[in-house]
Amino acid sequence: MSKTPAATSDAADVNPHIAIEALNVTLSLGEGDARVDILKGIDLTIAEGSTVALLGPSGSGKSSLMAILSGLERATGGTVNIAGADFGKMNEDQLAIARRGRVGIVLQAFHLLPTMTAHENVAVPLELDGTNDPFAIAADELTAVGLGDRLGHYPTQLSGGEQQRVAIARAMAGRPSIIFADEPTGNLDGATGEIIIELLFDRQKATKATLLMITHDPELAKRCDRIIELRDGLIEKDSAQ
Repeated sequence: MSKTPAATSDAADVNPHIAIEALNVTLSLGEGDARVDILKGIDLTIAEGSTVALLGPSGSGKSSLMAILSGLERATGGTVNIAGADFGKMNEDQLAIARRGRVGIVLQAFHLLPTMTAHENVAVPLELDGTNDPFAIAADELTAVGLGDRLGHYPTQLSGGEQQRVAIARAMAGRPSIIFADEPTGNLDGATGEIIIELLFDRQKATKATLLMITHDPELAKRCDRIIELRDGLIEKDSAQ
């Protein structure tokens, strides 16, 4: 299995028990009169192995913050340290490499490749990352999410809940330090969504990953160790404070 890339030289100053550290993180789009400030100075520290719910109304900056913390978007300003790596100092290519072994992502839309089987959807990203025995690892992970008998099925042959199980397996297979989940049950009915949430928490506990999850469901948020509420690009409430 691929290993987490070596941390940057600044990582020596990072507490090894901190998974995420964001200091005065800002994100702005456009210039001049067309400039829009999406994040207006986010300070956030998240401990390793914890579960955190991110709440807030539409437009509050939740998805933008998650995109920055997961390395999919670059902040306009501030410092972003993720599992010992200074994401703020990396270009897009460096971020892509740094995400390996650090970041797993589960989205509302499953984003499975329709021309690949469930097995291939999980194994191919591992193979591209240079992981040893990617198909064996993928099979084990799919079995862990209850799809050991669906390896050869294509996404169109799977239910929505089964497709999200494949997405979870894909996110977990590289054993990332942090799992980011953006409304992971948004495309599922209530009963299926509850099953998926149970599975997500079970896999998080089994792998000891940190989980940061966007949700609009206050009851789901209460299952997390910590609840952070955003409004207008700022942290309005934090249960840890």
